[in-house]
Amino acid sequence: MAINNAANNTSTPNISEESVKATSYRWSICILLFFATTINYIDRNVLGLLKPVLQVKIGWTEAEYGLIIAAFTTAYALGQTFFGSLIDKYGTKITYSVSVFVWSLAAMAHSFAGTPFGFGIARASLGLGEAGNFPAAIKSIAEWFPKKERAFATGLFNSGCNIGAVFAPIVVPWLTLTYGWQSAFIVTGALGFIWLIFWYFMYEKPELHKKVNRKELEYILSDKEEEVKESIPWLKLLKYKQAWAFVIGKFLTDPIWYFYLFWLPGFLSHKYGLNLTNMGWPLIVIYTMTSIGSIGGGWLSGKFISLGWTVNKSRKVVMIICAVLIVPIVIASNVSLWTSVFLIGLAAASHQGWSANIFTTASDMFPKKAVGSIVGLGGTAGAIGGALFQISTGLILQFTGSYLSLFIISGSAYLLAFLIFHLLVPRMETAKI
Repeated sequence: MAINNAANNTSTPNISEESVKATSYRWSICILLFFATTINYIDRNVLGLLKPVLQVKIGWTEAEYGLIIAAFTTAYALGQTFFGSLIDKYGTKITYSVSVFVWSLAAMAHSFAGTPFGFGIARASLGLGEAGNFPAAIKSIAEWFPKKERAFATGLFNSGCNIGAVFAPIVVPWLTLTYGWQSAFIVTGALGFIWLIFWYFMYEKPELHKKVNRKELEYILSDKEEEVKESIPWLKLLKYKQAWAFVIGKFLTDPIWYFYLFWLPGFLSHKYGLNLTNMGWPLIVIYTMTSIGSIGGGWLSGKFISLGWTVNKSRKVVMIICAVLIVPIVIASNVSLWTSVFLIGLAAASHQGWSANIFTTASDMFPKKAVGSIVGLGGTAGAIGGALFQISTGLILQFTGSYLSLFIISGSAYLLAFLIFHLLVPRMETAKI
């Protein structure tokens, strides 16, 4: 009935069904997800950009800053599983709305913090709200795109991470120098409330959406997947090796991305003497490169599939290419500024190419009804790893003052993650639930 209703929205008496062109509204949904992820990463990046300023004004140590970031990642870990199961149970539209509302309010609440403890509370609240973004976005991609387009669509919306990271160093310094550091949190936090208006009016499942005609709906639903009607408890999902492949891959590699986000401004300040006024261009270059990696990594695996490669081969070839390209970052702390910027940019771009593909393996290996929960579990594992790595980073820097060991870990984690992923799912077969 839903398909017939969709077809009736575009049919006319004198035009045959075969001549009606398929709509492409799914890309409008992808753009919505892109902007949500952009706002997500603007809010996430503000604290890292203001770290040198707030370290002086608030007076926290490196170890205390590590604990503040760990508060974010711990709450993010708990929130991922929580939101993942809620999304599968109550649907994407309402759960994503709650997530964006909570994180936007928490982002603005940073402006009222005046102590390390206060920032820790605000940061934990931000982590809890932001935890819903990726489970909801990946679930939306699974609902709106066939498998051959999912990696590219994921890479496209996931590039919002990098656009947000480019936008933040342009706007945050200006707001801080003009109106004070509190304004940076208030203005960027308010963006999520604007996005919610568009989400409310534009989003619905494709089967029910009035702007999707029969041809587009048939294309979206073209994969032959076993339909699973009921919710799947996340503990049940842990019985499958496919879940462990995804979870371990996220546990080992997500912490490296958190390291880039929260410690990179501090590294540039410590190593090269950059400050709020001259740090912008290095960060813009790094995250512009990262955007290319995100979109390119998703596009490449989709291209391989269109050439006749299996999904398994396509995803894994791109993942191993990305893992190898990250390795040179091990020398990033012992070279000139712009060489370091290039190496970090290459590694961050490769991380996003890796991320676009490992995210997509969740919908490759599990039915749509379980995707939110699986992505939530992976995000939880990644955030737990991130919390441990942030605490360790703060302690390492406080006692050694050197970033060398941190870059060595960053350069090797992906090769280990790929090896474990491949051993667990050598053919990446679909879980039989």
